[in-house]
Amino acid sequence: MVTSTVAFIGLGHMGGPMAANLVRAGHRVLGHDLVPAAVDAAVKAGVEVVPHATEAVTGADVVLTMLPAGRHVLDVYEEVLAVARVGTLFLDCSTIDVADARAAHARAADAGMRSLDAPVSGGVVGAEAATLTFMAGGEEEDFSSARPLLDAMGKKAVLCGGPGSGQAAKICNNMILGVSMIAVSEAFVLGESLGLSHQALYDVASTASGQCWALSVNCPVPGPVPTSPANHDYRPGFAAALMAKDLGLAANAVRSGSVNAELGLRAAELYAAYAQQAGTAEDFSGIVRAIRNHDGAEGGSS
Repeated sequence: MVTSTVAFIGLGHMGGPMAANLVRAGHRVLGHDLVPAAVDAAVKAGVEVVPHATEAVTGADVVLTMLPAGRHVLDVYEEVLAVARVGTLFLDCSTIDVADARAAHARAADAGMRSLDAPVSGGVVGAEAATLTFMAGGEEEDFSSARPLLDAMGKKAVLCGGPGSGQAAKICNNMILGVSMIAVSEAFVLGESLGLSHQALYDVASTASGQCWALSVNCPVPGPVPTSPANHDYRPGFAAALMAKDLGLAANAVRSGSVNAELGLRAAELYAAYAQQAGTAEDFSGIVRAIRNHDGAEGGSS
């Protein structure tokens, strides 16, 4: 197996487990993060943590970033591109705005580097189990170079097109998920008002035309799917705040492209309100409670 030296910038809830899986696969990982708890966990997992991002990047074959927002990615690129070896592969697995992703690609290219945007789906559970799905944007040759690392961290990787295409695929996918979770939640609340049990509705919809991931895997009401967050007081698998962030990115793209996507925009409003109020620490499926109680589910157009 060919191993790489990876500079891993961002060792949080997602980045930490991903870096640990790279270590388990035999890669040398030089990590950097500003949060002491993240640093401690990474050290225990075998990551060689350094105090400055530039120290991690110098001599690395791949620079992998997993950061909260586009401005953080662009700031890191501004800091480390000058010290990376020409031809180093910059692999950004953050979920950021498509425009920011394209700007990151451009900065990397101007510095003589290769780059991919490769956001993930699967959440913390997927990061820990190395079952993430990667949606990549960039050149096919660079995607092939990154493939051993992606395979060590996930179960599937798809090259979606040129720069920014991975981010585009991620926000489109999560717009589907957000809208469908709201629809499933509204259907259960409607069913309650009509005297229909959760189990009866689930037994019908899960084998009929209403079947979808939001219903069959992440069912928003307790009972029908024992492993769903609804059966564990809505402890996050995929936090409502993250769904609000992703739908906000989708809404930005909808507006900038003048796309008619009324449900996507409304879903972004509902999740933004929910994440700021009742859903601060809940799974995104907990929006069913806001819909039921009319609490924290009102967006700006109401």
